[in-house]
Amino acid sequence: MTVASTPRLILRRWRASDREPFARMNGDPRVMEFFPGVLTREQSDQSADRVEAHFEQHGFGLCAAELRETGAFIGFIGLAAPSYQAHFTPCVEIGWRLAAEYWGCGLATEGAREMVRYAFEVAGLEELVSMTVPANLRSRRVMEKLGMARNPADDFDHPNVPVGHALSRHVLYRLGRSSWRATQKE
Repeated sequence: MTVASTPRLILRRWRASDREPFARMNGDPRVMEFFPGVLTREQSDQSADRVEAHFEQHGFGLCAAELRETGAFIGFIGLAAPSYQAHFTPCVEIGWRLAAEYWGCGLATEGAREMVRYAFEVAGLEELVSMTVPANLRSRRVMEKLGMARNPADDFDHPNVPVGHALSRHVLYRLGRSSWRATQKE
């Protein structure tokens, strides 16, 4: 089922056929550079199961991103309600993870812009957050292109990353619906 689309992407619910390319992507050290490690096939499938369960529970989720032209699964772009506790939860996060061969051509930004629209106009959300480690400049640029803003006072140690791990510190970006609407009128 299609959730949203852009000129180059179809953002949809997941299919069983997505699991193999998802596992390859999650096993790629380049893709997982800013995560504690690559995922095994079993861990990747468990992640896909959690995505589907999230859709069922919340009515939205991390959409499978498919290239419109070829039908290829290239990763995910979408919305998720984190299950951990932090100073900014409960919240809805916008996130993305694309296979490395699709980096650098604006697909993450294109899909994320559509998911921002979906979040505010369809899902009726008031705010989105996004987070990553400080060194993940590619994702941070996408966040900034979406109009998200960072307040260093919001930075935090991710509760799902071991204390003291090099990737535990995260930067947090926010975007409110009213701020987003103001940019849509320009």
